[in-house]
Amino acid sequence: MNTPCLQLQNLTKHYRQVVALNDISFAVEPGEIFGYLGPNGAGKTTTLRLMLGLVQPTSGEVHMFGERVAPSSRQSVTIRQRLGFLPGELNLYPEMTGQALLDYFARFRPQRPLVWRPRLLEAFALDAATLQRRVKLLSHGTRQKIGLVIAMQHQPELLFLDEPTLGLDPLMQRAFIEVIKELSQRGATIFFSSHILSEVENLCERVAILRAGELIALETVARLREKMVRRMTLRFAAIPPDLGHLSGVVRSEAQGNELTFFVRGDINLLLKELTDYHLERLVFPEPELEDIFAHYYHHREQPAGPVI
Repeated sequence: MNTPCLQLQNLTKHYRQVVALNDISFAVEPGEIFGYLGPNGAGKTTTLRLMLGLVQPTSGEVHMFGERVAPSSRQSVTIRQRLGFLPGELNLYPEMTGQALLDYFARFRPQRPLVWRPRLLEAFALDAATLQRRVKLLSHGTRQKIGLVIAMQHQPELLFLDEPTLGLDPLMQRAFIEVIKELSQRGATIFFSSHILSEVENLCERVAILRAGELIALETVARLREKMVRRMTLRFAAIPPDLGHLSGVVRSEAQGNELTFFVRGDINLLLKELTDYHLERLVFPEPELEDIFAHYYHHREQPAGPVI
């Protein structure tokens, strides 16, 4: 059995009376793209800081490549040579040029050649002229792209990304997804913290869901989809009286001539059944992360019972 690339054991962090993280345990396998989900304030960034040894845990342990991570240990310094990290709040030296920044951070890992830098610069459309400009003159999106190159140019074995597409336009978001998939194919393990569900679905096979410092789910994305409750909005000239039997509908709400279905599972049978009715409009948006959270929180906080 392979040793996990990353393992958290009962990781806990208190800030005086505030419990930022409570007894978190999970493992990430070599080569896995692992999604870490949660709303702002859930504890995602605290987890990353603990894993990277930037702060001390109140209790619990972090292991990378089979070795325990401790902020001041010599072994942890060696481990960091094999890591890449993009923080959620990226602050780059404003007076330096983009090129100077790339070279500056590369010097922290002299044993790791920058063979992947040209591929990243091409993928993120960072040309020589852009890199010669000072960071303070660059757009938010361009600074974010430079941060991504810094995190990945040395082809890390374990990559930590905290909200990596913040500020990127849709074209660059697609480029990011392609780059991460390619890095994974080269054998890297990626720990990917985000609140954007579409990115997670495109990249991750398995995810952990965090809420208020508590780990409330550890699932494959396929299993997550099965549990997801989605909203479907329908408009009728007049709402028919006999819609209570439709397949996959766990709950419904009516307002005027509009009806909102809360739907779970395969929708094909439901769509077939709806052809028996005259619809003026049907909206079935992609599920939002809040819908997933609502599902988990409902089942965590309330006793099981019939859906009304």
